[in-house]
Amino acid sequence: MQRRRKSITVGICLLLISAAIILISLNTGTIRLSPLAVWQTFLGYGSSDSQLVLFEYRLPRILVTMLAGIGLGVSGAILQGITRNGLADPGILGLHAGAALGLIVFVSFFHSMKGMPSLLIPVFAFAGGVITAFLIVALAYDRHKGVVPIRLILVGIAIAAGFSAITLFLSLRLDDATYSFTSRWLIGNVWGRNWIHVNALLPWIVIFTPFTLSKWKVLNAFSLGDEMTSGMGIAVNRERLLLLMSAVALSSASVAMAGGIGFLGLVAPHLARRLVGPMHQYVLPISGLIGLVILVAADTVGRSIFQPNAIPAGVVVAAVGAPYFLYLLVKTK
Repeated sequence: MQRRRKSITVGICLLLISAAIILISLNTGTIRLSPLAVWQTFLGYGSSDSQLVLFEYRLPRILVTMLAGIGLGVSGAILQGITRNGLADPGILGLHAGAALGLIVFVSFFHSMKGMPSLLIPVFAFAGGVITAFLIVALAYDRHKGVVPIRLILVGIAIAAGFSAITLFLSLRLDDATYSFTSRWLIGNVWGRNWIHVNALLPWIVIFTPFTLSKWKVLNAFSLGDEMTSGMGIAVNRERLLLLMSAVALSSASVAMAGGIGFLGLVAPHLARRLVGPMHQYVLPISGLIGLVILVAADTVGRSIFQPNAIPAGVVVAAVGAPYFLYLLVKTK
């Protein structure tokens, strides 16, 4: 009960922090809007310029970063749970590289399609993530032990290197405009997101996040080891694959809309465990909220403090996440 009360308190604090950051993000930018102007615009009394800036530019961008932060935070918690390794992360395991390859394939061969191309980006990114996950599982599988967690990370690093090379090769064949778009995407620039991107990302988060939260008992059992988990009557390989596919879906869709945001899936679960302990019924939602706070704050800092040259959110997150990863690498035995 004490841990539950603590997690509720932490969750409320994170919600208040996220609300404050969102309000600051709505107010800041090239065109500044006061809190009063934002409130009046939400009520329908704002000027036409305020409505254009708020509803067509800032609000969709903030919603994309919010959803992507939740997806990457929860995805990182899943991967660290099923691998029992605190260094696991969608980027380190190669899922980001697979999603990037899916995007490059889309813009190289299918970008000229008519209809709703932006809605197809998460599909191609998810396909790239699924292919990556399939290769990782196939190469990390042992016929006696099943999927070996430590092999998932080692194989993921190797596959990420190979897919990154293919992505670079295909990107060099693009025209200037398309190459500029993909290069901004690869470094995690969320500039130019609109309501189509919000609608493309929202179903993935709404479907797979609750599914993952319902699997907290399985993730808690994984922390005891595969033999103990199997002795509890849990189908270890099936549940691990289901959770891996959920992590692929959340991370691929988030990366497809927000760009190559690295280290967020690594940092958020670690901070969550420091705040609420190791139980996944608390770690999963808190990881999602921490991911939301970090990514929205990174985007706000990148586009407000460094004006007129905005810094992509992915660069800001990496500037914080890379040193933390090195700290974990030195600390972890």
